[in-house]
Amino acid sequence: MNSYAKTVVLALLLCATSVACLAGETATLRNGFSIHYERRESLGETTRLYVAQSADSFVDVPTNDIIEIEADKIAPAVPQAPPKARPPANRPIQLDEALSAASRNSGVSTDLLRSVVRAESGFNPKARSSKGAQGLMQLMPATAARMGVRDAFDPKENLDGGARYLHELLGRYNNNLTLTLAAYNAGPERVEKYHGVPPFPETVSYVTRVLQNLNVEQRQGGSRSFTLMQPSPQSERRSSAPNLEAIRQFQETIARESGHDGSADEAGPSSQPVESN
Repeated sequence: MNSYAKTVVLALLLCATSVACLAGETATLRNGFSIHYERRESLGETTRLYVAQSADSFVDVPTNDIIEIEADKIAPAVPQAPPKARPPANRPIQLDEALSAASRNSGVSTDLLRSVVRAESGFNPKARSSKGAQGLMQLMPATAARMGVRDAFDPKENLDGGARYLHELLGRYNNNLTLTLAAYNAGPERVEKYHGVPPFPETVSYVTRVLQNLNVEQRQGGSRSFTLMQPSPQSERRSSAPNLEAIRQFQETIARESGHDGSADEAGPSSQPVESN
């Protein structure tokens, strides 16, 4: 084999080796967070990062917020260390400490965080909704990835990510708590579409419950401190039945503020499916 042929073969082997080592990419954002993804798609001012093979597992980020993209490489095999002893499944969680830490990191009050947790998961750190929302604050996978949450069922990570997302929404809506909660439940795009709280029974009921919880928390002065236990798998289900009386009262409030009785809307948009957490 002549030298030219040897050079070509060597180049092909190097290319094959480098391709085999690639295992997705990692995008670093201006806020310091990194998102690992399988593939990306440019949508002009927005870049869509697919965090899994599924076509519906993605997160959209402003293209200008991406400051670096690195190709992940498969690390060389290392000797496997003996597995660490896992803590008991029912180890206690100091919820008040985790709430205080999340509040300090985000600037969101512990009363509001506790009120959201009560409405979202009923303080069940292993809660999972039918739409895929996870943990205490019921983070959707795409939201968790954007907030840098690696394990949504870890109470501290979940609370920290959910609190920072609430802080982001509060800034977006100029500290309007009603719109912030509506966006947390139904998504900011639906709040923009309806120029306010979307007329979905689930969302209206959710906003009402959190505000009622917040009133209770503030009256009690946040003086309670308690420990909750990791639930068994059988306790992961929770009721999502809407509070019809709360829905009616909140719809009447919205109708008064908008100057109409709202009766024509009840059978329309409220019957549409809503993807919420």
